[in-house]
Amino acid sequence: MFDYPLLAALAAVIRTGSFEQAARELNVTSSAVSQRVKLLEDRLGTLLVVRANPCKATPAGLRLFRHSEDVGLLEHTTRKDLENILPIEKPASVRIAVNADSLATWFIDAAAASEGMLFDLVLDDQDRSVDWLRRGEVVAAVCSHSGQIQGCDSRALGALRYVASASPDFVAKWFSDGVSPDSLQRAPAVSFNNHDMLQSDWIQRNFGVKLSIPSHRMPATHAFADATLAGLGWGMNLEILTRTHFKSGDLVPLIPDCPLDVNLFWQFSRMVAEPLEDITQAVRRAAQQYLIA
Repeated sequence: MFDYPLLAALAAVIRTGSFEQAARELNVTSSAVSQRVKLLEDRLGTLLVVRANPCKATPAGLRLFRHSEDVGLLEHTTRKDLENILPIEKPASVRIAVNADSLATWFIDAAAASEGMLFDLVLDDQDRSVDWLRRGEVVAAVCSHSGQIQGCDSRALGALRYVASASPDFVAKWFSDGVSPDSLQRAPAVSFNNHDMLQSDWIQRNFGVKLSIPSHRMPATHAFADATLAGLGWGMNLEILTRTHFKSGDLVPLIPDCPLDVNLFWQFSRMVAEPLEDITQAVRRAAQQYLIA
């Protein structure tokens, strides 16, 4: 049997990235957290945490972290089923990877409809959020990966629609002779970060070429839209977030009726499918309300 107070200390260090933050979460001293992690390492005879800034789990530590998170969710569900006998001591913590655009538009509604949980959200691109699930660092992910992941189930959610767009003045300045590979190589774009491939995907789909384009980095959903509205560059704007700007004419599509739809999926660990069922249903309801079927 594992000593679960020791596992809780390890999980808090891995989740927060530091012994000090873990101590605040557990309401103990940082030396107490350090002693518990060291005792667990001594008992198992292996290093579990690389002491750095931030702290990183070793493969063994990550496996124990995943076990601790799973047990916490399963225990929470058991206490709910036996609420007249076993009082729920505190909300369960659930760690989920989600892309920034989903968080800015529809995921909060899903979280708000799920009671009794503390959400620990990890932000990453929709093409990369599934990697957190593969590594066992989260129990579920909103991602663009539709394939089967070992030990996981998947539910299709719908699509986020993006529109290649810019301010009218920007279009008049940079695309006066039309949108073409040549003009796209000159006109500054706005990208979310280095992993954002939406602009490249849209160009590939419409022109059949891969281009190296000059690009600003704007790693925040609302700031991204603000940057294109201000004429900083063109970008793949979320239709759900900027539709009022299209109606007012403050934003115009580079090519009419050529959106880019990104399909999203809810991937979650089969081990904790039952504890996650309320969240899964809330995610699917919110997705039906906001996403394109």
